[in-house]
Amino acid sequence: MAARQGMATSRVLEEALGLGSSAAGDAADAVAAEGAYYLEQVTITERSEEDYEYKEIPDDNVSIPEGEEDLAKVIQIAQEQATDTQILEQKTVLPSKHAVPEAIEDFLCNFLIKMGMTRTLDCFQSEWYELIQKGVTELRDVGNVPDVYTQNLLLENENKNLKKDLKHYKQAADKAREDLLKTQKERDFHRMHHKRVVQERNKLINDLKGLKLHYASYEPTIRVLYEKHRTLLKQKMLTSLERDRAVGQISGLQATLRDMELGHSYHVPEIRVAPNCGKENAAEGPTQTGLREARERNKHKTKIKDNIKDSEFPTDIQPNPNLCLCKENIGPAKFDYKLNNIFRLHELPVSCVIMHPNKDILVSCGEDRLWKVLGLPKGNVLLTGFGHTDWLSDCCVHPSGNQLATSSGDTTVKLWDLSKGNCILTFEGHKHAVWSCTWHSCGDFVASSSLDRTSKIWDVNSERCRCTLYGHTDSVNSIEFFPCSNILLTGSADKTLSAWDARTGKCEQSLYGHMHSINDATFTPRGHMIASCDACGVTKLWDFRKLLPIVSIDVGPSPGNEVNFDPSGRVLAQASGNGVIHLLDLKSGQIHKLMGHESEAHTVVFSHNGENLFSGGSDGTIRTWS
Repeated sequence: MAARQGMATSRVLEEALGLGSSAAGDAADAVAAEGAYYLEQVTITERSEEDYEYKEIPDDNVSIPEGEEDLAKVIQIAQEQATDTQILEQKTVLPSKHAVPEAIEDFLCNFLIKMGMTRTLDCFQSEWYELIQKGVTELRDVGNVPDVYTQNLLLENENKNLKKDLKHYKQAADKAREDLLKTQKERDFHRMHHKRVVQERNKLINDLKGLKLHYASYEPTIRVLYEKHRTLLKQKMLTSLERDRAVGQISGLQATLRDMELGHSYHVPEIRVAPNCGKENAAEGPTQTGLREARERNKHKTKIKDNIKDSEFPTDIQPNPNLCLCKENIGPAKFDYKLNNIFRLHELPVSCVIMHPNKDILVSCGEDRLWKVLGLPKGNVLLTGFGHTDWLSDCCVHPSGNQLATSSGDTTVKLWDLSKGNCILTFEGHKHAVWSCTWHSCGDFVASSSLDRTSKIWDVNSERCRCTLYGHTDSVNSIEFFPCSNILLTGSADKTLSAWDARTGKCEQSLYGHMHSINDATFTPRGHMIASCDACGVTKLWDFRKLLPIVSIDVGPSPGNEVNFDPSGRVLAQASGNGVIHLLDLKSGQIHKLMGHESEAHTVVFSHNGENLFSGGSDGTIRTWS
């Protein structure tokens, strides 16, 4: 009985201390296989109160106690050993996924051992196993206590795995968030680009519709112009035939004249040596006398032209007098102009209106081939000039006020005496219509611009072309001398402004910025700024000192035909194709409109004091604004 009790106690201690070597090995293998459970072996060195020594009995070599030769006891011991081994094996095999249940007595024993309560452990074991032997209690009925430590290990391991998965999922979520943001940005960009493309497409569609309507409105005019062109071609052919006929007649007369001259020189010696000769001029009739006098006059004119030298461009030009104007002497800018009077002077559209430099006189020219001088303020016609064979495009008064230069569609530039109204000089050399002309401040040169893409500088004294300016790739519509200098400004249908040196004929600088044909360009009275307008109603201001654009004003889509500054240089007037006169305040940037023309406004100019404004339109009238 004592041996049985000792063996039972030894078995309990083995379970508490590590369940034996073989059981511990199996448990270690199971834990290694699962990677989640392990058993810790604890050695108890303290002795109990009864001084019992417990030795671990190996499972492999079970010795039979001495003196025990009873076969029945041996069989019983072997059966108990087999039963204990089976129990140990059942307890040491850990499940793969669930915690190993722990018996109540094992839990209490392990707790007491861990806390070092050896005496309580001895009392518990003595009383517990005593109850078991008496059969009062059963081990299976008591139940099991879960191994909290093992479960904690499992939970910690699962927690670690979940944390790793969470980290991985966070990284994936961050990457997905970045991809989402990138995709949203690309989507917004493409959406905005799509909207812009749609807007541009709609704008182009509207522009195309407008151009179609514009083209449809111009078709009748084009047909009329085509008919006029055919008529002009027929007239030109007839004129060329008449000219050829006249040239043939002149050639015949010249041949007859030569024959008569030869005959006269041949017969004169015979008349002189005749014994009964009369006067020396007896053989010369009245026709021959007139021809001889005409030849002498032509020779005299040729000698005079040969003796006249070319004019020299001034090198010591006086400074611009407008630079000395004080701001105190200039009145406030005016914008409240009202229509005061209408002068009906021309039968066809008025192409240009200018002020006399010294007097309150207005000069106008029109497409009816006439130019007229008006006295102000009544508007009575003082002088009318005619001599061009086609429409007039521009006119300019000599700085002294005695002469007038006009340009025409007949490819010529004519100079007129304003005191008598007769033509004193004609410059021929352009191949197409002349659009504009301007005087040099010294009064010895006239510059002109033409449809043939060139500009020319004419010498008034030598009566010849001094220089031809090449460079523009389309019609040169405007030309003007810089105040008191040798610099020329031209505006062309090739959308550029060019500054030229009149002495060398070279282009010094070109200004780019207009998107349409430039119709007119002019300087401020002080000369520090340039204003230009184009065929789409855009007016630009340029800094002439830096040759850079300052501001652009769009009052289109009607074309801007002409621009002019007031005497103070603070107000810019533009004559528009829709009949409106636009006044731009250069200080504030405000635009004022003058409504009064019934049709297109071609030209505009201020009076000397800026109190009045004059404009000419396509209806042949000049309107006065005060």
